[in-house]
Amino acid sequence: MRDIRVVGDPVLRTSADPVTEFDRDLRRLIDEMFDAMYAAQGVGLAGPQIGVSKRIFVYDCSKRKGHVINPVLTVDDDAAVMEEEGCLSIPGKDSGTPVYASTPRAAGVTVRGLDRLGRPIQIKARGMLARCFQHETDHLDGMLYVDRLAKDAARRVLLQAR
Repeated sequence: MRDIRVVGDPVLRTSADPVTEFDRDLRRLIDEMFDAMYAAQGVGLAGPQIGVSKRIFVYDCSKRKGHVINPVLTVDDDAAVMEEEGCLSIPGKDSGTPVYASTPRAAGVTVRGLDRLGRPIQIKARGMLARCFQHETDHLDGMLYVDRLAKDAARRVLLQAR
């Protein structure tokens, strides 16, 4: 099982590289990502979170499960929605569970990318699934959810994290 990288690890602050090989190793990576996500009781996980600087994420959120390779995110409804958000890569010092904060996100998005066989996919999302897609795509661009918070709120989250 791959370990989840935590805040402070440089891989989390680096833009991930596009996936170019659609082979058995990629399919194994997707399976390993699901295993790591479920073990940590998460709803989404991006490649950099397990130390793999590739543009790929997996999710199991809002009764939808899947993966997206080389995602391109388009905002369909930019109304800001503030809801609690946490991250497996920002665990609390004491509990080890994610530290949560109200985080602004777009209400609706479309994600386009590829599946494990290199076939095009497109998913429209609202609510929690839209939040998940935005969160995971941010990881692929070297961003964490704290980067979307006001400085004082981000500081509070990071002080609670290990």
